[in-house]
Amino acid sequence: MAFQYKLRLSLLNLRLNSVQLRHFSSILNPDSKSPLGSKEKSRAALSLLKSEKNPEKILEICRAASLTPDSHLDRIAFSLAISKLKDSNYFEGIRSFLEELKARPDLKTEGFISRCIILYGQAGMLDHAIRTFEQAHDLGVDRTVKSLNALLFSCVLAKNYGEVKRIFLEFPRKYGIEPDLDTYNTVLKSFCESGSSSSVYSILSEMERKGVKPNALSFGNCIAGFYREEKYDDVGKVLEMMKKRDMSPGVSIYNIRIQSLCKLSRSVEAKALLDGMLSRGMKPNSVTYCHLIHGFCKEGKLDEAKSFFNKMVNSGFKPDSDCYFTLVHFLCQGEDFETALKISKESMEKGWVPNFSTMKSLVNGLASSSKVDEAHQIARQMKEKFPKVADKWTEIEENLPK
Repeated sequence: MAFQYKLRLSLLNLRLNSVQLRHFSSILNPDSKSPLGSKEKSRAALSLLKSEKNPEKILEICRAASLTPDSHLDRIAFSLAISKLKDSNYFEGIRSFLEELKARPDLKTEGFISRCIILYGQAGMLDHAIRTFEQAHDLGVDRTVKSLNALLFSCVLAKNYGEVKRIFLEFPRKYGIEPDLDTYNTVLKSFCESGSSSSVYSILSEMERKGVKPNALSFGNCIAGFYREEKYDDVGKVLEMMKKRDMSPGVSIYNIRIQSLCKLSRSVEAKALLDGMLSRGMKPNSVTYCHLIHGFCKEGKLDEAKSFFNKMVNSGFKPDSDCYFTLVHFLCQGEDFETALKISKESMEKGWVPNFSTMKSLVNGLASSSKVDEAHQIARQMKEKFPKVADKWTEIEENLPK
């Protein structure tokens, strides 16, 4: 009898699992009866997650895709899902989902534990991140510098800089882990983001004592921090330290300096740095131009921003979506609707559509500057592309001049 009962129970579980698998498959691929491969599942999940707002459905999509930390696509999907669940304040859902994954035999690896720690940090659930690190051994996973670095990074993501300092001081000794370059770079980043840039000198000294050689990222973090606090003499000191180590500032360092100056509304000085790069025979990249475009836009110097956009394109560089969105937004603010229309069309041809408020501003601006036909055309395009907000675009179009 006992054997028959166990057999019936096993068959029932198999049926339930089969029903669940079919249910999950229908979530990712409702129009096809053929099973999806792992990459196809990941792509389908990522596509669905971008538009899904219901927290429970977000979790169902993640479960259906059987995401793992080994795939780049899956890591993007994980991060997007956690961000959306956090925005919905669905912290219990995040906890139950990640704890459920930790029980999967195929995910009992340091790679997944480290990813789990980072996702908890992204969600601002730092106590769970620390607990996951501490429980790693019980899950059959060794604690190494990789998981320590994940924990420090999760603290930075959660903007809990006090915990970065505590963990850095206590955990290496407590768990017998030797910090590496990534450890020190994360701590440097934490000091610089928290307004404690002067503390970087003690970290750099410790690195020297331990024989850990700083790299461009180490010095880049320091430079960004000193610019943020407007400690320009210290920027010079860091550049001098690089020189003593025979490290020439590359494009990445120049980009950090240019971005930092643009954030401080000192875009003219940032442009002078670009001129200095060019005079030294160094080639800027698309990131360099994007920083300058954003900086000049923010300061209302739209002619400069447009000039850099044209230089960027003419030099063979491809603007990213953020660069397009920034330029269209500020051109609308500056009432240059004709150029905004041209740039937005280029962006939309690449599949990048600026947000609702920017496009509404563009449509209303075009209508007010006697480009009524163009305004109606954009409004119709938005209705077709975003059926979920079609009623809003219908209302906007009805209020446009005929």
